Amino acid sequence: MHGMESDTDLFISVQKGDKKAFDAFFRRYYPALCAYAVRFVEFDDAEEIIQDLMLWLWESRDNIIVGSSIGSYLFRAVRNKCINHIHKTQLHEQIHESILNYLQEQFEDPDFYVVEELLHKIEEVLWRLPETYREAFVLSRFEGKTYSEIAVHLGVSPKTIDYRIQQALKKLRTELKDFLPLIIPLFSL
Repeated sequence: MHGMESDTDLFISVQKGDKKAFDAFFRRYYPALCAYAVRFVEFDDAEEIIQDLMLWLWESRDNIIVGSSIGSYLFRAVRNKCINHIHKTQLHEQIHESILNYLQEQFEDPDFYVVEELLHKIEEVLWRLPETYREAFVLSRFEGKTYSEIAVHLGVSPKTIDYRIQQALKKLRTELKDFLPLIIPLFSL
Protein backbone atom coordinates (compact mmCIF):
# COMPACT_ATOMS: atom_id res chain seq x y z
CA MET A 1 0.00 0.00 0.00
CA HIS A 2 2.76 2.43 0.89
CA GLY A 3 5.19 1.04 -1.67
CA MET A 4 4.12 3.11 -4.68
CA GLU A 5 3.51 6.49 -3.09
CA SER A 6 5.79 9.43 -3.82
CA ASP A 7 8.14 10.46 -1.04
CA THR A 8 6.08 13.58 -0.42
CA ASP A 9 2.79 11.67 -0.11
CA LEU A 10 4.45 9.12 2.12
CA PHE A 11 5.83 11.84 4.36
CA ILE A 12 2.42 13.54 4.55
CA SER A 13 1.02 10.22 5.82
CA VAL A 14 3.87 10.04 8.34
CA GLN A 15 3.01 13.55 9.53
CA LYS A 16 -0.56 12.41 10.09
CA GLY A 17 0.78 9.76 12.47
CA ASP A 18 0.48 6.73 10.15
CA LYS A 19 2.88 4.19 11.67
CA LYS A 20 2.83 1.94 8.58
CA ALA A 21 3.75 4.88 6.39
CA PHE A 22 6.63 5.63 8.75
CA ASP A 23 7.88 2.03 8.50
CA ALA A 24 7.74 2.23 4.71
CA PHE A 25 9.47 5.61 4.79
CA PHE A 26 12.17 4.22 7.10
CA ARG A 27 12.80 1.22 4.82
CA ARG A 28 12.89 3.43 1.75
CA TYR A 29 15.45 5.90 3.11
CA TYR A 30 17.50 3.99 5.67
CA PRO A 31 19.95 2.22 3.29
CA ALA A 32 20.67 5.32 1.20
CA LEU A 33 21.10 7.56 4.25
CA CYS A 34 23.43 5.02 5.89
CA ALA A 35 25.49 4.74 2.72
CA TYR A 36 25.74 8.52 2.61
CA ALA A 37 26.65 8.86 6.30
CA VAL A 38 29.44 6.28 5.93
CA ARG A 39 31.26 8.80 3.73
CA PHE A 40 31.75 10.91 6.87
CA VAL A 41 31.76 8.54 9.85
CA GLU A 42 32.27 4.88 10.83
CA PHE A 43 29.46 2.45 9.97
CA ASP A 44 28.29 1.99 13.59
CA ASP A 45 28.13 5.73 14.09
CA ALA A 46 26.35 6.13 10.76
CA GLU A 47 23.65 3.67 11.80
CA GLU A 48 23.19 5.38 15.14
CA ILE A 49 22.97 8.82 13.49
CA ILE A 50 20.32 7.62 11.01
CA GLN A 51 18.30 5.86 13.73
CA ASP A 52 18.40 9.01 15.87
CA LEU A 53 17.34 11.10 12.91
CA MET A 54 14.45 8.78 12.06
CA LEU A 55 13.30 8.69 15.68
CA TRP A 56 13.47 12.49 15.82
CA LEU A 57 11.53 12.65 12.54
CA TRP A 58 8.73 10.52 13.98
CA GLU A 59 8.61 12.39 17.29
CA SER A 60 8.71 15.84 15.67
CA ARG A 61 6.57 15.01 12.64
CA ASP A 62 3.96 17.67 13.52
CA ASN A 63 6.52 20.48 13.52
CA ILE A 64 8.66 19.63 10.52
CA ILE A 65 8.41 21.98 7.58
CA VAL A 66 10.25 20.65 4.56
CA GLY A 67 11.15 23.48 2.21
CA SER A 68 12.63 21.44 -0.63
CA SER A 69 12.14 17.73 -1.25
CA ILE A 70 12.04 15.44 1.76
CA GLY A 71 15.04 13.58 0.31
CA SER A 72 17.35 16.57 0.20
CA TYR A 73 16.07 17.62 3.63
CA LEU A 74 17.11 14.24 5.07
CA PHE A 75 20.50 14.12 3.36
CA ARG A 76 21.27 17.64 4.58
CA ALA A 77 20.23 16.66 8.11
CA VAL A 78 22.46 13.56 7.95
CA ARG A 79 25.42 15.59 6.74
CA ASN A 80 24.98 18.11 9.57
CA LYS A 81 24.65 15.36 12.15
CA CYS A 82 27.79 13.63 10.83
CA ILE A 83 29.81 16.85 10.91
CA ASN A 84 28.59 17.49 14.44
CA HIS A 85 29.62 13.96 15.40
CA ILE A 86 33.09 14.48 13.91
CA HIS A 87 33.53 17.73 15.86
CA LYS A 88 32.43 16.03 19.06
CA THR A 89 34.89 13.18 18.49
CA GLN A 90 37.75 15.58 17.77
CA LEU A 91 36.92 17.64 20.84
CA HIS A 92 36.72 14.46 22.91
CA GLU A 93 40.21 13.47 21.77
CA GLN A 94 41.64 16.95 22.36
CA ILE A 95 40.23 17.10 25.89
CA HIS A 96 41.39 13.58 26.66
CA GLU A 97 44.90 14.17 25.46
CA SER A 98 45.54 17.53 27.07
CA ILE A 99 44.00 16.71 30.44
CA LEU A 100 45.61 13.30 30.62
CA ASN A 101 49.01 14.80 29.82
CA TYR A 102 48.49 17.52 32.39
CA LEU A 103 47.39 15.11 35.13
CA GLN A 104 50.27 12.75 34.44
CA GLU A 105 52.72 15.64 34.79
CA GLN A 106 51.15 16.68 38.10
CA PHE A 107 50.51 13.33 39.73
CA GLU A 108 52.53 10.15 39.87
CA ASP A 109 49.55 7.90 39.30
CA PRO A 110 46.25 9.73 38.73
CA ASP A 111 43.18 7.75 39.76
CA PHE A 112 41.73 6.33 36.55
CA TYR A 113 38.10 6.69 37.63
CA VAL A 114 38.52 10.25 38.78
CA VAL A 115 40.20 11.10 35.47
CA GLU A 116 37.43 9.42 33.45
CA GLU A 117 34.73 11.18 35.43
CA LEU A 118 36.52 14.50 35.09
CA LEU A 119 36.95 14.11 31.32
CA HIS A 120 33.31 13.16 30.93
CA LYS A 121 32.20 16.12 33.04
CA ILE A 122 34.37 18.64 31.16
CA GLU A 123 33.02 17.44 27.83
CA GLU A 124 29.46 17.64 29.07
CA VAL A 125 29.90 21.22 30.28
CA LEU A 126 31.70 22.28 27.08
CA TRP A 127 28.87 20.93 24.91
CA ARG A 128 26.33 22.89 26.89
CA LEU A 129 28.20 26.16 26.30
CA PRO A 130 27.16 28.42 23.42
CA GLU A 131 29.18 27.37 20.39
CA THR A 132 31.08 30.68 20.23
CA TYR A 133 32.29 30.29 23.84
CA ARG A 134 33.23 26.65 23.33
CA GLU A 135 35.15 27.40 20.15
CA ALA A 136 37.18 30.20 21.75
CA PHE A 137 37.89 28.12 24.86
CA VAL A 138 39.01 25.04 22.92
CA LEU A 139 41.28 27.07 20.64
CA SER A 140 42.84 28.74 23.67
CA ARG A 141 43.14 25.88 26.15
CA PHE A 142 43.51 22.82 23.96
CA GLU A 143 45.17 24.22 20.85
CA GLY A 144 47.36 26.76 22.61
CA LYS A 145 46.38 29.72 20.45
CA THR A 146 46.68 33.28 21.74
CA TYR A 147 43.64 35.54 22.07
CA SER A 148 44.88 37.57 19.08
CA GLU A 149 45.26 34.47 16.90
CA ILE A 150 41.79 33.27 17.86
CA ALA A 151 40.35 36.73 17.18
CA VAL A 152 41.83 36.75 13.66
CA HIS A 153 40.69 33.18 13.06
CA LEU A 154 37.11 33.92 14.15
CA GLY A 155 36.94 37.44 12.75
CA VAL A 156 36.18 39.22 16.03
CA SER A 157 38.16 41.42 18.43
CA PRO A 158 40.54 40.00 21.06
CA LYS A 159 38.28 41.66 23.65
CA THR A 160 35.36 39.54 22.43
CA ILE A 161 37.53 36.42 22.68
CA ASP A 162 38.56 37.40 26.19
CA TYR A 163 34.91 37.78 27.17
CA ARG A 164 33.91 34.43 25.64
CA ILE A 165 36.72 32.58 27.40
CA GLN A 166 35.89 34.29 30.73
CA GLN A 167 32.29 33.14 30.36
CA ALA A 168 33.36 29.59 29.50
CA LEU A 169 35.72 29.54 32.50
CA LYS A 170 33.02 30.83 34.83
CA LYS A 171 30.67 28.05 33.76
CA LEU A 172 33.35 25.37 33.95
CA ARG A 173 34.52 26.50 37.39
CA THR A 174 30.98 26.37 38.76
CA GLU A 175 30.17 22.97 37.29
CA LEU A 176 33.55 21.40 38.07
CA LYS A 177 34.11 22.80 41.53
CA ASP A 178 34.58 19.31 43.01
CA PHE A 179 37.50 18.70 40.67
CA LEU A 180 39.11 22.12 40.84
CA PRO A 181 42.13 21.13 42.94
CA LEU A 182 43.11 18.73 40.16
CA ILE A 183 42.80 21.17 37.31
CA ILE A 184 43.37 24.69 38.64
CA PRO A 185 46.00 25.63 36.00
CA LEU A 186 43.75 24.60 33.12
CA PHE A 187 41.05 26.96 34.33
CA SER A 188 43.14 29.83 35.59
CA LEU A 189 43.41 32.86 33.37
